[in-house]
Amino acid sequence: MTPAPTQPGQPVRGATQFLRDILGELEAAPEADFDAAAATSGEDKDDGPKARLGDVVDRLDERAFGLLLLLLALPCTLPFVYILPQLVALPMLALAGQMAAGRKHPWLPARLHERSFSVGSFKTVLDRSEKYVGWVERFARPRLSAITSHHGNRLVGALLLVPAASILVPLPGTNTIPGIGVAIASLGVIERDGVLVILGLAIGFLWVALLATLGLEAASLIKDWLTARV
Repeated sequence: MTPAPTQPGQPVRGATQFLRDILGELEAAPEADFDAAAATSGEDKDDGPKARLGDVVDRLDERAFGLLLLLLALPCTLPFVYILPQLVALPMLALAGQMAAGRKHPWLPARLHERSFSVGSFKTVLDRSEKYVGWVERFARPRLSAITSHHGNRLVGALLLVPAASILVPLPGTNTIPGIGVAIASLGVIERDGVLVILGLAIGFLWVALLATLGLEAASLIKDWLTARV
């Protein structure tokens, strides 16, 4: 059963706590569900209860977009890294497009959706990562709820297409700052924090606008130089 959606005025759980609740629900699911998940990937049940990646994504509702976009954006934040940012930019564009189209949660290819994992191992990873993301959760809080509502997320998804498209361009300076912007906006989607979403979008858009301005200026100078040569 999918967790009940947050009602207006109801406190929003942090991303890590929300994941813990989902894992607890999956762990309490009938053993047959775990058998099916283990059989799908051919894994042994001895490692403990198994669940499918799609089970988590489906229960995360629209926050799953933020989680997946954050994971894809992190490699893009590293300076002077090429090829990898361009590779992850394509699924980033696909996820942003799904948000813009109004999907409730991301669509995943069937093979990825049915991929199983150990619930216990997932909990261990969550415990280790909490110390790194905990400071963000302490700062982040539900604000400007209209921006992280369903209709607001559609607009956010459409706007995220711009920095994601910039990351796709294999030129110096096109991925690091836009990647940081996408990462911050993604955290805002996860934490229902409209301020973080606006901050991330602003960083991405301002940098892309700066690159576009510099590109146009450079093109104008080259054109003038070529004209003078003729």
